[in-house]
Amino acid sequence: MKVRLLLVGRSERGWVTEGLEHYVGRLGRMFPVELVVLPEAGKGQASYQQRVESERILAALKPGERVVVLDERGKALTSPAFAQQLGTWRDQGVRQVAFVIGGAYGMTDAVRDRADLVLALSAMIFPHQLVRVLFAEQLYRAATILQGSPYHH
Repeated sequence: MKVRLLLVGRSERGWVTEGLEHYVGRLGRMFPVELVVLPEAGKGQASYQQRVESERILAALKPGERVVVLDERGKALTSPAFAQQLGTWRDQGVRQVAFVIGGAYGMTDAVRDRADLVLALSAMIFPHQLVRVLFAEQLYRAATILQGSPYHH
C-alpha cells in the first residue's frame, strides 16, 4: 500500500523538517511514501485561506484513493485501532491512502466530506506544523504494529 502525505505549506526548518524526515525515512522502509506539499493561500482572511487551500487539497486527491483528513473534530482512535484500520484497508487491497494535514486555518466541509476517515490526533488543538511530526510518528507506529515490531509497547 502506498501512502501520500498531503501537507499545506512548507515545513518549518529545523526540528519540524528533521522530525518529519526522520519518520518518513523509517516509513519508507515499510511502504512507499510520497510527500505532497501544497502551497498556502497566502494573505487574506481566514475563510479565504481555508477555501483556497481546501480547493488545492481536493484537486490533489486522486480518484480511488482512500482519504484520511486530520481534524480536531474527527474520530479519536488508539494507536492499535489506527493500525487495525490501515491493516483492514491493506487486506482489502487498497492501493493508496492519502493523509491530509491542512493549513493553519483548517479545511472546509467539502474536504471532510471527501474523506473516508476524519481522524483526530487529540481533543486538543495543535499547530499544523507540529501535527506533521506527531502524525508521521503515529503512522510509523501503526506500520510497526502491523509488522509485529516491538516499537509499540
